[in-house]
Amino acid sequence: MKRQGIWVGLAVIVMATALGGYAWYQQQVAGGTGHGAQGGPVELSSTHGDFSLSRLDDDQLAILFFGYTYCPDVCPMSMAVVRQALAELDDESRERVVPVLISVDPERDTLERLAEYTGYFGDAFIGATGSEAQLEEIAERYGVVWRRVETPESAMEYTIDHSSSLYLVDREGRIQKRVLYSPAPHALISALESELGG
Repeated sequence: MKRQGIWVGLAVIVMATALGGYAWYQQQVAGGTGHGAQGGPVELSSTHGDFSLSRLDDDQLAILFFGYTYCPDVCPMSMAVVRQALAELDDESRERVVPVLISVDPERDTLERLAEYTGYFGDAFIGATGSEAQLEEIAERYGVVWRRVETPESAMEYTIDHSSSLYLVDREGRIQKRVLYSPAPHALISALESELGG
């Protein structure tokens, strides 16, 4: 019974943390944070060398997603959604899409860690990161919010609450579409087909 009580207590803590994070995120969105994103250049170290939007071809789009590899739910789900959406495109269209995970956890997400993580989803996926200052500057321009949440009772020590939209961005850093988080790929597929002329 004592062990069961411990598990129930831990479950309550995890649920409270999750709900608190969701409420915080909703408050940010309701307050306008995350809207009116300007976009702009992205130049970061990545698992494929130095990454820059300006190196995309004229007809290419990047799918930018801000997250981290230790994320327990939203990030792997979003990465899987991107993989599913890419699988629905024809070969020519797929070549025009560059999926990029920008880590907001530079303390833990080394390029080696990012390479291992993105590799689970496919060779086309790029993991990118930078200094706290670089990430904050880019996130502000893209209307991305995140905060570190200490979890001393967990082996992970902390989690990160973060917004979870996907951004379709051209080589000039112009946001062509912002796709809200969904566990299904339909909205992303529709946005890609619209922007790629599919």
